[in-house]
Amino acid sequence: MANMQMQKTPMPEQAPEVRNKNFQEVALGYTLEMAQNEAKRCLNCKVKPCVSGCPVGIPIPEFVGKVAEGDLAAAYKLLSDANALPAISGRVCPQETQCEGKCVRGKKGEPVSIGRIERFVADWAAENGISNVETAPKNGHKAAVIGSGPAGLTCAGELARMGYDVTVFEAFHTPGGVLSYGIPEFRLPKAIVKREVANLEKMGVNVELDMVIGKVLTIPEIFEMGYEAVFIGSGAGLPMFMKIPGESLVGVYSANEYLTRINLMKAYKEGAATPILHNKKVAVVGGGNVAMDAARCAKRLGADVHIVYRRSEAELPARAEEVHHAKEEGIVFDLLTNPVSIEGDEHNNVQSITCIRMELGEPDASGRRRPVPIQGSEFKMDVDAVIMALGTSPNPMSYGGTPGLEKTRKGCVAADEHGCTSCPNIFAGGDAATGAATVILAMGAGKAAAKSMDEYIRSKA
Repeated sequence: MANMQMQKTPMPEQAPEVRNKNFQEVALGYTLEMAQNEAKRCLNCKVKPCVSGCPVGIPIPEFVGKVAEGDLAAAYKLLSDANALPAISGRVCPQETQCEGKCVRGKKGEPVSIGRIERFVADWAAENGISNVETAPKNGHKAAVIGSGPAGLTCAGELARMGYDVTVFEAFHTPGGVLSYGIPEFRLPKAIVKREVANLEKMGVNVELDMVIGKVLTIPEIFEMGYEAVFIGSGAGLPMFMKIPGESLVGVYSANEYLTRINLMKAYKEGAATPILHNKKVAVVGGGNVAMDAARCAKRLGADVHIVYRRSEAELPARAEEVHHAKEEGIVFDLLTNPVSIEGDEHNNVQSITCIRMELGEPDASGRRRPVPIQGSEFKMDVDAVIMALGTSPNPMSYGGTPGLEKTRKGCVAADEHGCTSCPNIFAGGDAATGAATVILAMGAGKAAAKSMDEYIRSKA
């Protein structure tokens, strides 16, 4: 009989006043009893709307049902057959707008906490030395993947399962892409990223580091090495700025730089080779998950932190859980507020930021109400650092100069929902292509592209 408890089984967490001073994981995970209690809330619907909301097609009622029964090995097999990175997606996917957003239990009360159950099962498997690394026999074909972020790792894992020899070319010295350089340790411990990459390597995936495609090798040269198809999952590494006065001052960061220094280079640790200033008061401009990550990192480095966002709380694109955690940790939200300039001192260090109040007008092309400045409402905020978290665009170096490869007006690789591009042997997904800007969407794009690559190579065999 289903557990008709209206609310999700709470997840144990570090206390806000403790966690905002350390980089350890905030959420502590379910116990077996908690996971089973939550799993029993699933109604095992015949239509399975939650599955339609999952970009990687996890058989959610089936794996949740196995948890309810206590058969965790079977649950992990179902989960990992569909998802190459379950411990990661269980932590950082926006479940509230994906699988949980379609859960029938959410119509009256809270949806089943699918992500927390997924995380529990993946962690249980790792703790018990269980990994799903079975593959089909080698088929004699080679495929290449550019980028080891969520899209690239998923694509590589799917191809390896099919029997392909797969090489992942990663520009950085550490694999993981945004999972390593962008998402903070307190949301996604890097040991978990290493563990998931290690599982892929056990499947035969070869990861080549310090390989800046477009500089060390070009895509045509990769084909000359015997690879029959290439997947581009190089991500979006070029930061966006507002083009307002003062953005060149010392103390103005892109969120990419700030988070990379902290997450990949461990700048928050004493004696780190890559330094970062421990600022006193920081303004983070933006309202997405990256803005929350940057703000929460700055808070842990001792700053008084303000989120500056030009729309209201209802329009914040960040996950509700991340906004909730940020508020608990003492971060101030200056909503309906937009920067107009940044001021510096005589040494060109950031000294203040001037903002203007906004009000919401008619909806824009995104469907959200357009923010309109309120004339005469300017005010100044004393800060010593400004972090711009306004989004990113693709770095075209990895695919620049590739004959016949079409781009969108924003510089993305033009690809359809199957990852197919204008070149029959080149595929793309994640932020390098259109339509995938979150971890789970990037994973879905990588999985779809792997299927298309397999179909293409088989057709040529």
